[in-house]
Amino acid sequence: MRQSKVEFEMEADVMWSGLLSIVVTGIGFWVKSWTNEITRLQILINRTREEYITKADSSDQMNRVMTRLDGLDAKIDRLIERK
Repeated sequence: MRQSKVEFEMEADVMWSGLLSIVVTGIGFWVKSWTNEITRLQILINRTREEYITKADSSDQMNRVMTRLDGLDAKIDRLIERK
């Protein structure tokens, strides 16, 4: 009877160690996936900052477009006046 109790305690220890190992491994994979996702998002944010136009540049480009459109509008007006 004494030997079966010892065997049961050893089995319980082994089962408990296995269960804890599985849980800790799962938590480790979960943390690793979140860390990878955060790193990926940081890279995307940095790329976005590098690739997108600034407000000042956007304003300059819009002014150039509006100047061209005003020129085209003036040409159309002259064509209409001729007819």
